[in-house]
Amino acid sequence: MVCRHCITAVQSAFEKAGIPVDSIELGKALMSRQLSPDENSRLEEALHDLGFEIISGHEEAIVEAAKRAIMHHVRNESECRFKLSSCIEKQLGLPYSNVSRIFSRLEGRTLEKYHIAQKVERVKELLQGGEHTLEEIADMAGYSSAAHLSRQFKAVTGMSPTRFIQTSGTRKPLNEI
Repeated sequence: MVCRHCITAVQSAFEKAGIPVDSIELGKALMSRQLSPDENSRLEEALHDLGFEIISGHEEAIVEAAKRAIMHHVRNESECRFKLSSCIEKQLGLPYSNVSRIFSRLEGRTLEKYHIAQKVERVKELLQGGEHTLEEIADMAGYSSAAHLSRQFKAVTGMSPTRFIQTSGTRKPLNEI
């Protein structure tokens, strides 16, 4: 669960399953009691119908927490001008090397590649908004220059930022990055 719309969808899954939930945040739902096997089954089915799944393993939870931390880092660059590794360690309370190893094993790509993919999607969002220059977007997305942004953007998407704007390029939903 990685977007605000997802929170609403997960809320409806809990309602459909008839299960009370205390709070829902990006990536997690908190309940005041343990679910019965029947309730868990109903909830899994309701979530599956919406394209979600229950993350129950410790390592899977670490991966989801790392994804949330990266999304927060990308969208709130000014709050965390530190290196990504420092931000992840601070938010997860775990050594970066451990998080990186678990992430790579379970996701099949590195944290850095996921971070770059998130940054590129953020750049696409800002480009489509049409309110900022490429230099401003580079600064907002944490790039050292517009040239660096352009090189990385083209390496990931196969087109320059200018071409993306001209072709009304498409963005990926955050949960598909």
